[in-house]
Amino acid sequence: MAVRLPRHRRFDVHVALGGLLGGLLLWGVGLATRPHTEAYVLLPGRWPVLLPLFVMAGCELLRRAAPRTALLIGTPAIVLDTVTQGNLVTILMYTDLMYAAVLYGPPASAHRIPRITGLLSVAGAVVPFAVWREPEALLIGVVTGLVSFGPAATGLIVRNHRDAAEAARLRAEQTALLAEMDRTQAVTAERARMARELHDMVANHLSAIAIHSTAALSLDDPKTSQDALVVIRENSVEGLAEMRRLIGILRDSSGDVEPSAAPTLDGLGSLVDGARTNGLDVILDAERSEVPAPVELAAYRIVQESLTNALKHAAPGRVTVSLARRDGSLVVSVTSPYGDRDAPRAPGSGAGLVGMRERVALLDGTFEAAPEDSPEGKIWVVRATLPVSHSVEGDTA
Repeated sequence: MAVRLPRHRRFDVHVALGGLLGGLLLWGVGLATRPHTEAYVLLPGRWPVLLPLFVMAGCELLRRAAPRTALLIGTPAIVLDTVTQGNLVTILMYTDLMYAAVLYGPPASAHRIPRITGLLSVAGAVVPFAVWREPEALLIGVVTGLVSFGPAATGLIVRNHRDAAEAARLRAEQTALLAEMDRTQAVTAERARMARELHDMVANHLSAIAIHSTAALSLDDPKTSQDALVVIRENSVEGLAEMRRLIGILRDSSGDVEPSAAPTLDGLGSLVDGARTNGLDVILDAERSEVPAPVELAAYRIVQESLTNALKHAAPGRVTVSLARRDGSLVVSVTSPYGDRDAPRAPGSGAGLVGMRERVALLDGTFEAAPEDSPEGKIWVVRATLPVSHSVEGDTA
């Protein structure tokens, strides 16, 4: 099975073949670059012209694969062509080798070759003129510049433009990749925030509905069932209102309607009253202080979720909610009895603890939730420390 040559190698073969055939055509019709009577034509006649022509055509096969090697071999060939009657195609192929050496060669050669050929062009003009004192001697430097420095400078310009285009392409790809990463992170963060808000807003009401409906079904007492239905209706209406408010915020993409205000610590009294209505014995001990809005929202949601967990899982007894400022931080603590529970339980998935921990982590705070021993017995403690000074600096920035 034949192996297909790469496209650039095929192009080099075409260049070599075209140069060789063109040189042979000029040789066949007897067109030379100089007459045999010139003083520096040391090898007159038609046949010596063919040797540099064939060597240069062979070098063209290496113009991309080994450009420096091709130039090193082609340079003695062009010198040999100079002492013969010469062939124009041989000179043209050498200019292509010079161009390819700069364009496809190593970066060091790409910058070194134009400098060397520039110096040779200047020397080729100055030295002969200084020796012969004839204006025509300057043409040696001009020819040298056309054959060597011109193609080298052109190759360097093309290479610089190619490198700049490649660098721009890489920057565009990196920018697109970073933008996609930012978009993915933003979507992930927004989905996590929405999940926390939805869980914290609705879980409390649904947990109360589940517990009271279980109690109404398990107890054959009209008065208990009536009270349970009242609580169920209140929580269902409040939960539906919260859900509609969240859906309205998500659907409104015009920006004309301001979203509903986020809950604040001033609403803890109503939150505790609702928990008492659901059957919890709650004591609220909160110091009145001004804290940044992110800290205020996080503290409210932590208390809300802790009361929801107490309603679902806590043993009978008193639940204590405490908020205090300590060393530039707001410390939120919720304790509830820990142990066996005779009352109905609501199912839990652990998402509440995950959401509380995420809220605290976003504010660079600390969070712990675990059972502890106390003089009153074993209790479950939820404690979050939210830096206030750090959040203030972040809001100001």
